[in-house]
Amino acid sequence: MHRTIRADIAFTMSTGHTRVAFMVAVAKVPGLQVSDDFTVSMDGSPVEVTEAPAPHHGRIHLLDVDAGADAPGKVEVAYRAEVTGDPRAGAEQAEEPSATELLTYVRPSRYAESDRLLPTARQEFNGLQGPELLDAVAAFVHERLSYVRGSSHFTDGAVDTLLARRGVCRDYAHLVVALLRGLDVPARCAAVYAPGLSPMDFHAVAEAWVEGHWQVVDATRLAPRQSLVRIATGRDAADTAFMSSYGAGVRLGPQSVMATLEGELPIDDHAAAERLP
Repeated sequence: MHRTIRADIAFTMSTGHTRVAFMVAVAKVPGLQVSDDFTVSMDGSPVEVTEAPAPHHGRIHLLDVDAGADAPGKVEVAYRAEVTGDPRAGAEQAEEPSATELLTYVRPSRYAESDRLLPTARQEFNGLQGPELLDAVAAFVHERLSYVRGSSHFTDGAVDTLLARRGVCRDYAHLVVALLRGLDVPARCAAVYAPGLSPMDFHAVAEAWVEGHWQVVDATRLAPRQSLVRIATGRDAADTAFMSSYGAGVRLGPQSVMATLEGELPIDDHAAAERLP
């Protein structure tokens, strides 16, 4: 399986010092071969970035820049990648999570308030386990939410999403994660590239630890799970944001994302188990 990935981000800095963290690079997990290039320029001149490891084979690129006092600085980020390999092979080689990791992913977090959704989870899914539970939770979220671009705020959590009955991919993932954690099933979020997604953008899905594996759950059903490529993994969007800045403010400009798969897109049986490398 061969995938081609492209991401372009532009933003303007306020004057002053800013540290920006990017999580757009493909995670270098076992089973995948990644050939990629990450470049940053400011006002047309190249800027050096530092790569740092992130959990679950992810990568963070850090940029420290100082905008001049006379005018804001325009920063442009370009990421290109060619990804080959069998996702299932990578999933088979994935490390067994520690007890601490599983506990982390069963607790409430910033955007996945499983404690507040515990009564709902137990009422809706009482007695279900394993793949049957994952299928039921995914169907519940898919049927109750409407996918509406721009309908949610970056501060919205799973409770807000359930009440609003609409959202985007991160909202779907947060609600899936919160409901599963409410049933004491370890669950986490993953930022991914998703060939077949329309309109194309960064994408977010959930993963649940069931029957000894991390199984991917995408209640949006907007792209085949078999073609997904992991970028970052964490408790929720607070751990997997594609860009964050600290210090002087930034104003996000145009961005574009493209992820394509060589050949035909696979047909996703939503009831079947799938793993994300």
